Amino acid sequence: MEFPQQQKAAEGKITYPPGVKEITDKISNDEVVKRLKMVVKTFMDMDQDSEEEKQQYLALALHLASEFFLRNPNKDVRLLVACCLADIFRIYAPEAPYTSHDKLKDIFLFITRQLKGLEDTKSPQFNRYFYLLENLAWVKSYNICFELEDCNEIFIQLFKTLFSVINTSHNQKVQMHMLDLMSSIITEGDGVTQELLDTILINLIPAHKNLNKQAYDLAKVLLKRTVQTIETCIANFFNQVLVLGKSSVSDLSEHVFDLIQELFATDPLLLLSVMPQLEFKLKSNDGEERLAVVRLLAKLFGARDSELANQNRPLWQCFLGRFNDIHVPVRLECVKFASHCLMNHPDLAKDLTDYLKVRSHDPEEAIRHDVIVTIINAGKKDLNLVNDQLLGFVRERTLDKRWRVRKEAMMGLAQLFKKYCLHHEAGKESAQKISWIKDKLLHIYYQNSIDDKLLVEKIFAQYMVPHSLETEEKMKCLYYLYACLDPNAVKALNEMWKCQNMLRSVVRELLDLHKLPLSEANTAAMFGKLLTITKNLPDPGKAQDFMKKFNQVLGEDEKLRSLLEQLISPTCSCKQAEVCVREITRKLTFPKQPANPFLEMVKFLLERIAPVHIDSEAISALVKLLNRSIEGTADDDDEGVTPDTAIRSGLELLKVLSFTHPTSFHSAETYESLLQCLKMEDDKVAEAAIQIFRNTGQKIEAELPHIRSTLIPILHHKAKRGTPHQAKQAVHCIHAIFHNKEVQLAQIFEPLSRSLNADVPEQLITPLVSLGHISMLAPDQFASPMKSIVANFIVKDLLMNDRSIGNKVGKLWSSDEEVSPEVLAKVQAIKLLVRWLLGMKNNQSKSANSTLRLLSAMLVSEGDLTEQKKISKSDMSRLRLAAGGAIMKLAQEPCYHDIITPEQFQLCGLVINDECYQVRQIFAQKLHMALAKLVLPLEYMAVFALCAKDPVKERRAHARQCLLKNISVRREYIKQNPVAHEKLPSLLPEYVVPYMIHLLVHDPDFTKPQDFDQLRDLKECLWFMLEVLMTKNENNSHAFLRKMVENIKQTKDAQAPDDPKANEKLYVVCDVALFVIVNKSTSCHLDSPKDPVLPTKFFTPPDKDFVNDKEFLSMEARTMLLTGKPKASPVLATVNKPLTVAGRRPYTKSTASESSVSLSGHSESISPAGNRTRVAGAEATGPGASENEENPVSKESSSETGQASVKKRGAGGTQSPHPENNVGPDGATAPVTPTPVPTKPRRGRPPKSLSAGGATSAGGAGRGRKRAAPTPDNTGSPTVEPITIKIPKQQEADGKRAMTQRQMDLQR
Repeated sequence: MEFPQQQKAAEGKITYPPGVKEITDKISNDEVVKRLKMVVKTFMDMDQDSEEEKQQYLALALHLASEFFLRNPNKDVRLLVACCLADIFRIYAPEAPYTSHDKLKDIFLFITRQLKGLEDTKSPQFNRYFYLLENLAWVKSYNICFELEDCNEIFIQLFKTLFSVINTSHNQKVQMHMLDLMSSIITEGDGVTQELLDTILINLIPAHKNLNKQAYDLAKVLLKRTVQTIETCIANFFNQVLVLGKSSVSDLSEHVFDLIQELFATDPLLLLSVMPQLEFKLKSNDGEERLAVVRLLAKLFGARDSELANQNRPLWQCFLGRFNDIHVPVRLECVKFASHCLMNHPDLAKDLTDYLKVRSHDPEEAIRHDVIVTIINAGKKDLNLVNDQLLGFVRERTLDKRWRVRKEAMMGLAQLFKKYCLHHEAGKESAQKISWIKDKLLHIYYQNSIDDKLLVEKIFAQYMVPHSLETEEKMKCLYYLYACLDPNAVKALNEMWKCQNMLRSVVRELLDLHKLPLSEANTAAMFGKLLTITKNLPDPGKAQDFMKKFNQVLGEDEKLRSLLEQLISPTCSCKQAEVCVREITRKLTFPKQPANPFLEMVKFLLERIAPVHIDSEAISALVKLLNRSIEGTADDDDEGVTPDTAIRSGLELLKVLSFTHPTSFHSAETYESLLQCLKMEDDKVAEAAIQIFRNTGQKIEAELPHIRSTLIPILHHKAKRGTPHQAKQAVHCIHAIFHNKEVQLAQIFEPLSRSLNADVPEQLITPLVSLGHISMLAPDQFASPMKSIVANFIVKDLLMNDRSIGNKVGKLWSSDEEVSPEVLAKVQAIKLLVRWLLGMKNNQSKSANSTLRLLSAMLVSEGDLTEQKKISKSDMSRLRLAAGGAIMKLAQEPCYHDIITPEQFQLCGLVINDECYQVRQIFAQKLHMALAKLVLPLEYMAVFALCAKDPVKERRAHARQCLLKNISVRREYIKQNPVAHEKLPSLLPEYVVPYMIHLLVHDPDFTKPQDFDQLRDLKECLWFMLEVLMTKNENNSHAFLRKMVENIKQTKDAQAPDDPKANEKLYVVCDVALFVIVNKSTSCHLDSPKDPVLPTKFFTPPDKDFVNDKEFLSMEARTMLLTGKPKASPVLATVNKPLTVAGRRPYTKSTASESSVSLSGHSESISPAGNRTRVAGAEATGPGASENEENPVSKESSSETGQASVKKRGAGGTQSPHPENNVGPDGATAPVTPTPVPTKPRRGRPPKSLSAGGATSAGGAGRGRKRAAPTPDNTGSPTVEPITIKIPKQQEADGKRAMTQRQMDLQR
């Protein structure tokens, strides 16, 4: 590095540029600056090729590096010297004139210190500082330092200086020169030390980043430029910290995750070797450490332009595994990440779906909540970001057990619906994708929680049909929404309006009570109304206190009462309602109380009762929409509904609103539109229009005579020749809105009564409906003429004659269209009898007794009253259902309930065990509805106990839900009505037990008191009811139940008090009931709070001289009931044996004419329900296609006929009653085995004990019956299903029975 003359020049005199005098410490600073400027100018003009000048000024170059200059206190001097030194390094490059390493270090540290002057761009000397930087960067002067041992100190100082001085005032050139200077040091050196790396990375830490954004940007660009060199150093740093855990290697160790994020954002290549280390950290045992890594990777994977998930699949899969982390915060962080990921990387949605599914069922409420937020946020940004599966997770969470989660899910779906379905922000395709939301949200109204109901109402008012819209737009939303809803959603919406209307009525009644003078009765009535209101508000505990306070304020503030009356007035418009709510809220607002829970509760009430959607203007707008649909000028197709659907649903909507807002319909324009609907061909439309007139037309006669004159002939026509539903509504409409109703009804009654003709049943149905309803609505006028019609036509001519032969298809049920007109007429005739009696409400003529005997006879004869076997099985099912329903309907009237005998009650109850699935289903629904309305006596709730034997799981589950509902209704009624305590035996659910015991005693399946299978069935039936009753031990009810059963055991069966067998059965059932109660309750042995009252209709008064302490259950029977000992005979033994059914004692009736006579006179009672039995079957789980196919069961006379039966089943399935229909597999006619004519088979489905043990002999078994398995060559038979049983024994049995017959391959 030494110049040849360097030593010599150093010893000689220093040569200065021309005009420059010697620079020493003897002269002033100003003079030094003046002379240095000339030196700077000289060096600036020199280039590297000037060898002579280089030699000439060598001594000067050495002199400028002396201590005098390097440590000069004057900054101008130092700046000029630094510029000279920079030029010297340029001129003498690649060799420097300075040989001492220490000197070089001093020089570069000196130059580095001068670079601090770059900070102030407004300084007069800034250009010289810039020149200095530019010169150093261009020449790469700092590269000389690589030869120095402690060069790292110089580089660190340089980097710190540059990062500290960079600021917003610097232009692009300054930044570029800085980058050139630093990048050359990094790229051309042997490596980057940790200390130097720290000086770069520290600028990426959030704290420093916020302090100096320009230094942050400079560091990022520097790293990006030097990525190839610096990546190794970065990898080593992270390896030391992350893998080896050496946090002492750097002060930045605690910021590694922040650094990784910044480095990844700068250039992913910087972390090429670091990512596998993160996979290692994801599996750390430290939950907090995993959380930190997950937070980091969430940012890396979720970044908008990140390709990390595709580039590093192992790391991505490892990260997804953290969705199932045991640490809750880790799972929560993963779920939060998913939102950004879905929005920024839709292609990764498929990977996330499965993990989000699991987390949507996470035990942690917060995680389930955030899953919903994640999906909804992505959906609100773009619906295409969330697939159907993800939306399905939100749908599921609307039924979450936690209110916060349910609320988030419901509100999220509501927001999506409003954005994409209401506002159509993403077109029809997106709207169609989430069209299910409207139905799902309304279905939630079926939930028991009042919070759910209130939220659905809020969502409907704000998101589905926003109340803030103008009336026409609002009604258009409602009109087409209603047309698109599924049936269950329609019911929910109707129920919502019904509940709101009910609440308005309660508030109206409360205000009416305020107008009365104060009294104890008035206060008690008010309290009852407040309780009802409270039940319809959230948090009933607090709501009750707040409603009491609100009631007190109402009593004191007349203005508030006036506003509330206006709000619930039928004439209140939507705009007036808003004003009233605002004024009431203002009056209850206390400025000093920002959080006012009392006001919030009142707001809940006001939101429920305020008419925010429907008023006269709204009804008018709906009618105009309906008119446009009728005229074909509406946008029906654009809205996704056909014009017919729009018209029908529009009328249904108006019909529902006519119940809740009848006053809003009263206008000529509305009624004229409805008259047009009456003339349409669509029966449903006309029916709905008539019902609207019925609900809203009370003022038509007085105020709209032209509507009246047009309406009357139409109603007359519908009552005579319309559909049955139209006829019913027409009669009721006439009765409801016309003053001369007697004249109008007579004009319908007389021609119809004269034209009745049983030979034309098609034309009978509508007249029978009209006559029945007329006799019910006007009994005083038409009861007498109806009596002759009933006796001469209904009973003798219609019910007691079978004119046509029914279809012998063999099904137990058929669709409405397939039912013969004659049977439809008979069903309506039965209903007419009931309506006639309900209208009279007395039994003075003993007509009710005759009718009940007729209905009982129909049930005993299984629907074939004449027993001529002309009626098909499906038609018989219809008539059984009609008869059972008729008895149940008559039981709702007290005067008729009293004359229904226990035998008739039992016959009615056994309909719930009918062999036809649909009969059981419909009868159970009717029973439930009547009990829930408290119109049916308590004893009928006992019928549900028989559902324990239903072979269909869904039917049993439905019956249990019905029981729960009915028991809840009765308990609530007793709480709400203090007067009810006087009628406890007819209301208290526990009093159903005596009726249940009596019903089971006379169950036709209970024939052998000590038979284990029958005892097991008894226990199931008893527990089916007792389980629901004993859910809670309210008022020591368990002891009350025990006491009640013990008391029953001290009585006799009132139905057969002198029959020892009947009483033995009674005591056995009592013992089984006591056994169940004692084994299921630990508190039943306490003293009973009350002495139970037993129904004298079913039990004799207890005899004081009679003490029944005998145990009627053997120890073996008790053990069996306790342990559930299996049956002795295996299932295999009965698979291919014919099913034998015990016959019943035939119902005694000689001829049809004799039966007819007995209906109007005094006849003996129908034989007890014990005469009826049920067809055996097996457990089923759903309504199969062959549910109601005919299943003839015959009693085999010998084992030979049984074997023949097996052979026929194996060959051809069900045996046909006609020989020509019995065709074998080869096409030949199969021989018909003669069988004796059986006694009439017992009707109904079997107890499960029977059904589990055997299969029916014929193929087409009804629902709940197992059928014989098909042979291998007859697998296509539609009447058989395979049985899953153990194989070897069965195959062996088959081989022994029929050697020539193919073995049944039961393993297939």
